[in-house]
Amino acid sequence: MLVVDASVTLAWAFEEVDARASEARERLRREGAVVPSLWWFEVRNGLVMGERRGLSTVQRTARFLRDISRLEIVVGGLPDEATVMALARRHTLTVYDAAYLELALREAVPLATLDQALADAAQTEGVSLVGHVLG
Repeated sequence: MLVVDASVTLAWAFEEVDARASEARERLRREGAVVPSLWWFEVRNGLVMGERRGLSTVQRTARFLRDISRLEIVVGGLPDEATVMALARRHTLTVYDAAYLELALREAVPLATLDQALADAAQTEGVSLVGHVLG
């Protein structure tokens, strides 16, 4: 099991070449993933923004949503508010990004993200990252 954030999911949707996103997809297929509830909104918003920017079409969006619905992606429970707020403050993250980190900490699973600030915070908190070379 791993936590997958919207940046990774949208890289799949827009067929961006990124080794971290590719590794996350392969691991998700083998292990499944858990996501915070906000992932649902972030992914769909990103898809609509991609359509508006000409990166995708309504048909491709529908196909992608159908494809990811077939994957084992579970929405995690409500986050611990105090932990999310503390993580956001300590690492200067958005509350949205802190929710992904809190979930990875709570579930004790790796995090897949393309967001560098979130990756840095995860490393500081001892959360392993999918596809990142630790420096």
